[in-house]
Amino acid sequence: MAVGARSGHDEPEERPERLAESAVAMRDESSGPHDADPADGEGETGKNQQGGQDGPDGPGQTGEGAKKPRSFWKELPLLIGIALLLALLIKTFLMQAFMIPSDSMMNTLQRGDRVLVDKLTPWFGSEPERGEVVVFHDPGGWLADTTTPDPNVLQQFLSFVGLYAEEKDLIKRVIAVGGDTVSCKEGGNVILNGKTLDETSYIYPGSSPCGDKPFGPITVPEGSIWVMGDNRQNSLDSRFHQNLPGGGTVPNDKVVGRAVVVAWPVTRWATLPVPSTFDQPGLSQALAVAPGAAGLAAALPLVLWRRKRLTSRHTAE
Repeated sequence: MAVGARSGHDEPEERPERLAESAVAMRDESSGPHDADPADGEGETGKNQQGGQDGPDGPGQTGEGAKKPRSFWKELPLLIGIALLLALLIKTFLMQAFMIPSDSMMNTLQRGDRVLVDKLTPWFGSEPERGEVVVFHDPGGWLADTTTPDPNVLQQFLSFVGLYAEEKDLIKRVIAVGGDTVSCKEGGNVILNGKTLDETSYIYPGSSPCGDKPFGPITVPEGSIWVMGDNRQNSLDSRFHQNLPGGGTVPNDKVVGRAVVVAWPVTRWATLPVPSTFDQPGLSQALAVAPGAAGLAAALPLVLWRRKRLTSRHTAE
């Protein structure tokens, strides 16, 4: 006689041990392969097997893609390297800061001023123009009598990246360019291509245009410039180097760039435009010969036509 009745199924009755195993398997399938069994002591919320916090991949995860950020001291050399590289690129191709070491350009520039020099336009073939304030390297012998301390290793490096300006560069105003004729008589004004320059807007008050050194007339060689300081009584410019190769002129390839703005101190912030005296009509030699050249070009077809007509008449006779 049977002790107990079946439920109508032919399958064998499941034992409690097998039911427990099925429950564990179902939980593992639903929660993923990384969930731990609380019975093993690894299922505590927010902890993984190593005791880590929850990661981006879910509870108990640190995440394979998550990296510990570098410390500031490890990032600092990289930041310094990038900053120096940018400074080098800016100094080489865009702009460079220069300090004014003397009083030769007063009152336009004063000793200790910092100016920004445009180095970009010369890369596109731009040449110095009349009236511009330019920085240039010593063309040879200009600073022979000037004592300048040799820069140390640090200063040489900073100069290389554009954070330190050597004292072997000069800054003056362009008065004449290649092909121009310039002169100045004692007590008179500067004469450029036969035109008198009114320089009262930029030369130092009380300073005479010639200073103590009248000169000329001088024809500036092509590819060179004639430069003078705005403080004519205190500027060793082109006037004082006529005995050197070039006759006091500066080759264009020695020009670093044009000074465009006074950047420091902020109380003296100002742009450095070309004075209006250099805009007067007829100042350029090219403009002076243009009317004659235009007249010759217009007359040439008429002369050729008349000559052809006379030739035809002689042939017919």
